[in-house]
Amino acid sequence: MRFRTFTAAVVSGLALLAAVPGSASAAEGQFRYTYKTTEGYEVVGFLNNPRSGKCINLHGVGSDTLPPGHSPKNRTDRTATVFLHANCAGGEYFSLRPHTGGGSERLKVRSVVFS
Repeated sequence: MRFRTFTAAVVSGLALLAAVPGSASAAEGQFRYTYKTTEGYEVVGFLNNPRSGKCINLHGVGSDTLPPGHSPKNRTDRTATVFLHANCAGGEYFSLRPHTGGGSERLKVRSVVFS
């Protein structure tokens, strides 16, 4: 009788785990960068809780035909790797630590991927 109870508990637990959706793979927090609009105004762009493991072309600078953004600030809980080129292409990239990573105006960005 005890074996049946134990088996039923294990099967019920496994069924419960299968029914609970897994957490989405996202960096928690905010990533910020600065860029100039087509009108010449300097603005701050940001990503809230961005998806991890996927290249993100940044709004306003995510095309190689636009001037790049600069001064990225990583306030997420994941490492952010920023790229000078769109689509996370090319060998010009820099990694920013979680929570406190940041770069100056000299660090140009167009795309980012989070670990």
